[in-house]
Amino acid sequence: MASSKVAPLIWCDFLARCEVSCERRWDPCIAHRGTELERFLAHYFAQPDRNVLFVGGAGFDPRTCAVAHRLGNTASVIRALLIKEGRPNPPQDQIDRAVENTNTLLSTLAGLQVEPIHIFGSDGAVVGGRNAINVLSRQHMEGVTDIVVDISALSVGTSFPIIRYFVERTVHGKKSTNLHLFVAHDPCLDTNIRSKPSDTPGYVHGFKGRSTLFDEANSARLWLPQLATGRRPALRLLYDFVSPHDTCPIFPFPASNPRRGDELAEEYLTELESTWSVDTRNVVYADESDPLDLYRTILRLDDLRKPVFAEAGGSMLILSPLGSKVMALGALMAALERDLPVAHLEPIGYEFEASMPEKIDEPDLIHVWLEGEVYPQPRPALQMEGFPAP
Repeated sequence: MASSKVAPLIWCDFLARCEVSCERRWDPCIAHRGTELERFLAHYFAQPDRNVLFVGGAGFDPRTCAVAHRLGNTASVIRALLIKEGRPNPPQDQIDRAVENTNTLLSTLAGLQVEPIHIFGSDGAVVGGRNAINVLSRQHMEGVTDIVVDISALSVGTSFPIIRYFVERTVHGKKSTNLHLFVAHDPCLDTNIRSKPSDTPGYVHGFKGRSTLFDEANSARLWLPQLATGRRPALRLLYDFVSPHDTCPIFPFPASNPRRGDELAEEYLTELESTWSVDTRNVVYADESDPLDLYRTILRLDDLRKPVFAEAGGSMLILSPLGSKVMALGALMAALERDLPVAHLEPIGYEFEASMPEKIDEPDLIHVWLEGEVYPQPRPALQMEGFPAP
């Protein structure tokens, strides 16, 4: 079996010394935050001909209402769909918070539809992504000019399939539709909301990539787990599931907490030194607040590995985005463009401190314009194009 250890290459050191010239679909990419985002919202969505489909989560997360509230203050015609993720036996305080958020959204957006979905089937199988796609497939899309997906209160297992579904509709559709991704960035909340992982790792619905193909059995597998506080049990199960030849853990840097990288290195010391056998030069650093930074880094790694392992079974990157939703967005974009597998352990529930605020007064919103009229044609193709919809 091919192994990425057949050559003494230190990938991140190699990455720092080399550049690969390759066209990428989202480089450059239209993105906004801060005052630029405020100006964009005030100008773009204030246009009366904008017909918006808003898709978000109906959950307990304090960020649930942030994006919807900003859009609700524009002149756009908005039809809203909220996905209510159902997990076994949620605590009453989470139910109460979710109900309050949903009621707030009902008063913010006029045309609002709430669709509950089961994340787990009766046999324990993860079905949330598939159920979300079934809900979307029943939506009336005629006349919609802009699709807004807010991942702030959606899990990876639900948001990734939703976005892939809309990307495929946009790419293969006869009419150009604008696809916008929003997230309320708050790394402290991402850390404080602790997931209780299930015991069955797998691939996110629609994101198996080439991992199950027989021809890829001998590929050199490089695992890129996004490190996050309190996720050691989940990452242990994912490591056994992926069985990688090499591991390049992703650390947030720069980060809102300057010591976050040191704290993660201390928390994962056993994994870094023993279980994963990570060379210190094989650590990936990505800006915690910029999804495009991680997106570009993953694609550069992919570009550099392909020629090296072309004669030894090929190369495969496997992603595991945990923690920061902004960094998960960067991993999503790379997975979409290169059809990379995303290994994931779906949470069966969540825990958080009682002191966690019910709402965020001044959220740090980030917008990525993923598809639509703003980009010149033709664009670099997605490797997932031509594949059936998930």
